[in-house]
Amino acid sequence: MGNNSLTITDNRTGVIYEVPIEEGTVRAMDLRAIRTGESDFGLMSYDPGFANTASTRSSITYVDGEKGILRYRGYPIEELAERADFLETAYLVIFGTLPDEVQLAAWRSEIGGHSLLHMNIQNLVSTFRYDAHPMSVFISSVASLSTIYPDSRRVTDPENRRLQVERVIAKVASIAACAYRHNQGFAFNRPDASLSYIGNFLNMMFRMGEGRYEPHPVLERALNVLFVLHADHEQNCSTTAMRVIGSAHGDPYSALAGAAAALYGPLHGAANEAVLRQLEAIGTPERVPAYIDKVKRGECRLMGFGHRVYTNYDPRCRIIKRIAEEVFEITGRSLLLDVALELERVALADEYFISRRLYPNVDFYSGLIYRAMDLPASLFTVMFAVPRCCGWLAHWLEAFDDAEQKIMRPRQIYSGVSERRMG
Repeated sequence: MGNNSLTITDNRTGVIYEVPIEEGTVRAMDLRAIRTGESDFGLMSYDPGFANTASTRSSITYVDGEKGILRYRGYPIEELAERADFLETAYLVIFGTLPDEVQLAAWRSEIGGHSLLHMNIQNLVSTFRYDAHPMSVFISSVASLSTIYPDSRRVTDPENRRLQVERVIAKVASIAACAYRHNQGFAFNRPDASLSYIGNFLNMMFRMGEGRYEPHPVLERALNVLFVLHADHEQNCSTTAMRVIGSAHGDPYSALAGAAAALYGPLHGAANEAVLRQLEAIGTPERVPAYIDKVKRGECRLMGFGHRVYTNYDPRCRIIKRIAEEVFEITGRSLLLDVALELERVALADEYFISRRLYPNVDFYSGLIYRAMDLPASLFTVMFAVPRCCGWLAHWLEAFDDAEQKIMRPRQIYSGVSERRMG
């Protein structure tokens, strides 16, 4: 094997093993050959939280946390945020290439044709309490789509998978809008196919009366950028949930509901809601130093800083920070933005945070934009979930073309009582 191998000496037996190294990894199953005898199951790796375990090969998203790099299918996130709209980006993430004019026109038409929700789903949303958390409504409604489209269970049919992808991209925006309108006590709005995907989403959210809705171009662009930035982010908690459920060949709506449930957690997608509540609790820029001191004493956490992957500045945060300034020029400057800017300034000048490589992440400024658009904090995770659905679908599709993938079944180290008897 030469230099591309790992030599392991098992000190229990004195046996030497040579394990191949491929792309910086060793195959976990190669460790199974390391045994003390015939009755030994073989060596396993123990990795809580999968912090250093690769479970798949993927060509969708590249992240270099040390350098602060994020690319979809090789395209820098900065370029896509500047030049591509969300449906172009979704096509790229899902199918691997940017669409040409003909493909993009067909893609937009296909998505637009699926944006109307079945009345059963609308009625379902209406049954929730007026103050039900929109993410709970979103998860339930997405899962219920499998009852409307039983053909979605034919997951081994490539054409059928493509149909479900189109349905999902269209209908999650409609479900999100319905969840918002229900919370506000407003009637649901019909989609408008003459608008862009983002424009139609804003129409379904905010149109009042019977007149045609015209989205503000700055707000439409801001939401487009946010959706592009949230389209995918490699093997995170919710994407892993999508792949795990998908590995059992469940229908995509059930898998998406599971992924969205993972996103709902405050340690994942709900972090932007927590950031806004943190800024509200601080109140004014003058109170930032005192809050920083509380964080350093361990009395509270600094939400919106740090990332499991990035040990550098999150590249998405730089883009969102600039977009936030543009939005506030239209909506009026928010005191919370001033608090956020001061919090970032103080934290990035403090050795406590510098030494721990804690930089602002994507959640730090996104909630400010949503609040400027008069969206309640409870809707922020839904606004994350809608664009992330394209990334979840891309990983779901990719697994079907990977011959090495099989139903996921991790091992455990049993730590309970070896045997008991009753009586």
